[in-house]
Amino acid sequence: MPAVSFQQVVKTYVGPRDSVRALDGVSFDIEQGEFFGLLGPNGAGKTTLISVLAGLARATSGRVTVLGHDVLRDFADARRALGIVPQELVFDPFFSVRETLRIQSGYFGVRHNDDWIDELLVQLGLTDKAGANMRQLSGGMKRRVLVAQALVHRPPVIVLDEPTAGVDVELRQTLWQFIARLNREGHTVLLTTHYLEEAEALCGRIAMLKQGRVVALDRTANLLAGTASTMLRFKTDDALPSTVAAHARVTGRIAQVSAHDAAEVESILAQLRAAGVRVEDLEIGRADLEDVFLEIMAAGDGKPVSAAPVHLPVE
Repeated sequence: MPAVSFQQVVKTYVGPRDSVRALDGVSFDIEQGEFFGLLGPNGAGKTTLISVLAGLARATSGRVTVLGHDVLRDFADARRALGIVPQELVFDPFFSVRETLRIQSGYFGVRHNDDWIDELLVQLGLTDKAGANMRQLSGGMKRRVLVAQALVHRPPVIVLDEPTAGVDVELRQTLWQFIARLNREGHTVLLTTHYLEEAEALCGRIAMLKQGRVVALDRTANLLAGTASTMLRFKTDDALPSTVAAHARVTGRIAQVSAHDAAEVESILAQLRAAGVRVEDLEIGRADLEDVFLEIMAAGDGKPVSAAPVHLPVE
């Protein structure tokens, strides 16, 4: 039985003049125990899909289940199996951190779980804030409390919607160490993030959405292996020749150019020399998930890219 199953999910928003199809036949399974990544540009449908999963939005058609429980017909059981960390900082300003976690426990019928609450406070660096009122916390601390709220009833499926957006490095490291531990203990994790290095490091399998459709679905290693094998990275203050610039990704002084083999690497370097481009800190390495993501988003036509079947067993 999959931990989460999306079956031909369509979500259409109807306006006074036109309609928008936010999800267009999304289908894939997340197996129990997986650490699964859901990636896509802004507006691709990631948050809409999670809202449907959480029961906060109703799909126009299709079916979604959590551990076999339909999110509409068996809402209570499906929701009890989920722990969701939302993007938005939503909190009740009238309670302390500990009171907030106890109240959240009560929503799921969980009582006398102070030992687990204490562990959450320790693991997420909130022990010294346990008695503080929620409105007194910084944005990063509020984000930590949201994570604790999602985990307070020990859900078998954890959904993290941009959990590290706008937070400091310390929280990122603390959060991922704790979530990785829970995953090793058997919890299923669904992650959406714009920090692609996080997805590459954490996720065993990844789906990519574009305009509401799945345009890639495969193991992370297979996605990385299927793109250009070599990436040139260097710094320069000079303009790149047009033949190189057409295939380059430039961020400030850093340029990255993909190549498929040694001959293409030499050709790029020769073009840079001929144009008088002064190159610093030249590195030649393998493409990363960001390179794969940009390549797929540029080419994605709504047909899933996969080197393996859609429903994959957990390694």
